[in-house]
Amino acid sequence: MRKDLGKVPAVFPMPVLMVAAYDAAGTVQVMNAAWGMISDMDKIALFIDEEHATTKAIRQTGAFTVSIADRDHMDVADYYGIATGNRMPDKFLRSGYHEEKSKHVNAPIITEFPLAMECELAEITETENLHAVVGRIVNVSAEESVLDENGKVNPMKLNALIFDQFQPGYYVATEKVGKAWNAGKEIMKAARG
Repeated sequence: MRKDLGKVPAVFPMPVLMVAAYDAAGTVQVMNAAWGMISDMDKIALFIDEEHATTKAIRQTGAFTVSIADRDHMDVADYYGIATGNRMPDKFLRSGYHEEKSKHVNAPIITEFPLAMECELAEITETENLHAVVGRIVNVSAEESVLDENGKVNPMKLNALIFDQFQPGYYVATEKVGKAWNAGKEIMKAARG
């Protein structure tokens, strides 16, 4: 029997994304954002509020990075979500983490996180129901420790965090259960008759 749960943001899993940008003074602004998704082969859309210090920094410099948070760095990833740069200007410094400037865009890469998408600001969409920051992915950099023998990211090595909005928590996906664009082939054959 189904039970009504009311209005709940019922999407699982959600990514745990570390969005970072330099502000006009060159200070690193960083936030934890679960509401983001690839929106084209070379674009990412972040559904983040315009009042975040990081959003303001993105507007100022026109570039940002999006790192994938992992199990080993969950504590700091969570800290980046609960502390606000609007009230704590040295939020990044207090974390004790490190940054290096991207070689491709004017934005910081937080070196502790194993994978980063380096993005130019493509557009900011603002409507009554939506505030989206869209970035054009210029480069993706990853630590060799999360790559397989073919130089591709291995999700089992990445240990990417997954956010649960139902019972606020973090998880890690560590089991491959099927192959994309293959698991449904038999149903497709039957449907074609």
